[in-house]
Amino acid sequence: MNQMEMAGHTDPGVARDRNEDAYLLVPSNGIAILADGMGGHLAGEIASAMAVDIIARHLNAVLRQPPASTDDDAHEVLALRAAIHEANHAVFEASRSKPEYNGMGTTVVVVVFQANKLYVAHVGDSRLYRFRQGQLKQITEDHSMVQELLNRGLITPEEARVSANKNLVTRALGVDLSVKADINSDNVIKGDIYLLCSDGLSDVLMDADIERVMQQYSKNLEETSQLMIKEANARGGPDNITVALVRAGKRFARQKK
Repeated sequence: MNQMEMAGHTDPGVARDRNEDAYLLVPSNGIAILADGMGGHLAGEIASAMAVDIIARHLNAVLRQPPASTDDDAHEVLALRAAIHEANHAVFEASRSKPEYNGMGTTVVVVVFQANKLYVAHVGDSRLYRFRQGQLKQITEDHSMVQELLNRGLITPEEARVSANKNLVTRALGVDLSVKADINSDNVIKGDIYLLCSDGLSDVLMDADIERVMQQYSKNLEETSQLMIKEANARGGPDNITVALVRAGKRFARQKK
């Protein structure tokens, strides 16, 4: 079984007392998950932790089973869709269990590697980037009010970065009885590095800043993740910051049961 090289760190940031982000890396199964919770009285922490745990348990159980279809992509896509559905239902029900949990939810970005491809599902504005041959590219598109305005050409990227509405998400896991996750795939080349991050990083560091750190330090994923968080905190650290990095080696094969 091939191993994926993975590293991650999370930090509450400078301005926040609590950390409502959560992440989990499972190199042996080719899984990386990151969530950014929202809600008062610890509800955000609970939502993100629940989402990560439920999605991980579902994927770890399902992905090692033989595919039910001959479609090369169906197994991973169906597993991701079902995992998101299960986590959304659990967080939604939990939000109704106590008054202080009312309205809690979380963003989530989930990546699954298999062979020479990755599959990514996301809800909200936590992101996936790809760093290939010295260049950074955003793979996911934010589910946010600012992104919708950008797509309509009503604001510029520069205006988006300073918008008072940049943290307003249009989709979140656990807020409604159902949620639509965007699920996409990407061809993986040996040496690619994939970055999962919460908006505590992407709201503070521009893509060019992230790319520069990757260019200088990406030989050591642990060091790279720590440096990104350190730089975000040096610029004020207004939110929780979570960084997870995955380096693609040779063709990844998940061990089957």
